[in-house]
Amino acid sequence: MEEHKGNDREEIFSRKVKAGKRTYFFDVKSTRSNDYYLTITESKRKIRDDNFVYEKHKIFLYKEDFAKFVDALQDTVDHVKNELMADFDFSQYEVEAETSSEDKFGEDLKWD
Repeated sequence: MEEHKGNDREEIFSRKVKAGKRTYFFDVKSTRSNDYYLTITESKRKIRDDNFVYEKHKIFLYKEDFAKFVDALQDTVDHVKNELMADFDFSQYEVEAETSSEDKFGEDLKWD
C-alpha cells in the first residue's frame, strides 16, 4: 500500500451516503492538468479473522461520460419505480435522503 502513497489526487468535493451495511462515497478529484473526474466507491464492512475489514469497489467516471451515466442511472431507477414496483410508495425514502445529516463529508470514514 505504501507504494501508492501520493498518487491519489486531492478531493475537491465529497458526499457520503450510508445505505445499511454499505457506504457510498462520491468524490470529485482533479488531474495534474486541472481536469476533474468523479470516483464512486462502495465500501462494505465485513468480519475477517475476528477483525473488521472494509471491502471496497471503485468506479472512475470522466466528464465525457457524466451525461450518459446519469441518463442510464435515471432510466434504470425510473424503470424499477414505474414498471417493476409501480404500486410501491418511494416517497418515504426521498424524505429521509433530504433530511439526513449523516451524508456530510469529513465524518467517521474517508477512503482513498
